[in-house]
Amino acid sequence: MKNLLEKHQKLINQILKFGVVGGGAFLIDYTILYVLTEFVGIHYLVSSIISFTISLIFNYILSIYWVFDVTKKQTTKEILVFIILSVIGLGINQIVMYVGSDILHIYYMLTKLVATFIVMVWNFVTRKIFIEK
Repeated sequence: MKNLLEKHQKLINQILKFGVVGGGAFLIDYTILYVLTEFVGIHYLVSSIISFTISLIFNYILSIYWVFDVTKKQTTKEILVFIILSVIGLGINQIVMYVGSDILHIYYMLTKLVATFIVMVWNFVTRKIFIEK
């Protein structure tokens, strides 16, 4: 029973840490998207790629060293898996952004909220499966 409780506590702590890291990454992503689109004049889909990538780097570093507590050096295979999963996450983000903004005509910053939630779930589940073994 004690092991089960400890295991659940570890998962709860990971989810809370993932939320903190994700919140920081979201603020980076959302702010850069807005600034690049509204002030620099870059198309929202291009801004979205840039902002997503910058927030992903932030998220990766903190996820590896704080959320999932990966103490060993990452292998080339593990980094490649992370990159592949991230590219899929970026694809999901871009599809949701395009469908929400261009097809459904929802303001791109609102669409970004939906895209972020979907990609957040994708990231947590896939990182839990593939990065933390």
